[in-house]
Amino acid sequence: MKTAFALAFATMAACWSIARAEDAPNSPPPAYSEEETPANLTGTLKKVREDGVVNIGYREASFPFSYVPSSGARPIGYSIDLCLGIVDEIVRSIDNHPTRVAYQLVTPENRMEAMKSAKIDLECGSTTSNSERQREVAFSPVIFVAGTKLMVQRTSSVRSFRDLGGKVLVVTAGTTNETAMKALNDKYKVGMNIISARDHEESFSLVAAGKADAFATDDVLLYGLIARHKADATLMVVGDFLTYEPYGIMYRKDDPQMKDVVARAFDTMAQNRDFIEYYHKWFLRPTPTGERIDLPISLQLSEALRVLGIDDF
Repeated sequence: MKTAFALAFATMAACWSIARAEDAPNSPPPAYSEEETPANLTGTLKKVREDGVVNIGYREASFPFSYVPSSGARPIGYSIDLCLGIVDEIVRSIDNHPTRVAYQLVTPENRMEAMKSAKIDLECGSTTSNSERQREVAFSPVIFVAGTKLMVQRTSSVRSFRDLGGKVLVVTAGTTNETAMKALNDKYKVGMNIISARDHEESFSLVAAGKADAFATDDVLLYGLIARHKADATLMVVGDFLTYEPYGIMYRKDDPQMKDVVARAFDTMAQNRDFIEYYHKWFLRPTPTGERIDLPISLQLSEALRVLGIDDF
């Protein structure tokens, strides 16, 4: 199943492959000349050119993808770094017109509406790119592949979703994990009591405080929360993968100029190895806030990255 998933994933990612010169430069490409800049800007590029701002939707506690390290601080994370690479390409595409970045907090419940209503131009968090969502919004090439698992207290007897009969499972509202766990509960008649929390931090806190027996979300987010809270002695991740979750950067659908910008940005970050540097920065080395996850690139993600021309991880 994992091999088939990797092959399917590579096929999906291939849709994003764009032509490269034989000897692509390692430095960022120059701004487009006036002749090269599209004469009629449309969609997101037109909006950014007129407003002078790119609005980035960020998450408060999706470590290490998008989070606020301390009160009043700017959001940081793996997805934020990739989004700033896209912003660089946006600015080049509008001939280096003065442009600033503004950050807008979003949640799993309101992120898609914030995109469709143009409150944000890029959503830089831990959002699954699936066929249902792609009917409403667009996504970048895959940036990570996760899967639903469970976080429990180390003293718990729960090792699988099947052990949750009569117990409380918390999920974060508006996530694919919420939908998946409700479907599993109905299909297998487990009898778990599923409650929804506002965000991952609240879900984590309910298990840590013993108010819920398990928290179901993407494995990388669970490992990140445990690392961020230094809770490895009391909490652990258990169970088989219950879903596969390919993450992408969200932007508005039916915006061909923006689609080209995103593709060029990913091509640039692949060629100059920023993509790999960002992965090492957030998953293999101590993060800027000191945590360490030690999570090598998965088979599924490596297949997607090879389509972008990245072979050396």
